Amino acid sequence: MANSPQAKKRARQAVKRRTRNVAKRSEFRTVLKTTTYAIEAGEKEAAATALKSAIPVIDAMASKGLIHKNKAARHKSRLTAKVKALG
Repeated sequence: MANSPQAKKRARQAVKRRTRNVAKRSEFRTVLKTTTYAIEAGEKEAAATALKSAIPVIDAMASKGLIHKNKAARHKSRLTAKVKALG
């Protein structure tokens, strides 16, 4: 349990940040799943639009430090390659 005022404030901040990070991580996973489902269904237009909306979300996650920049690059690269392979 936090005793000092500074520790209490840090505990409050940690709760806020964790809530925000959980929401962002959930958004990230949702975007990946949406794109993946469109690719698996073989819908090129839907997959392309899903990818176009997924890339900014992936970049934001990397810039905020929630995922590593190489992980972001890997996801973008693999999704892009799969969308291109549909055509």
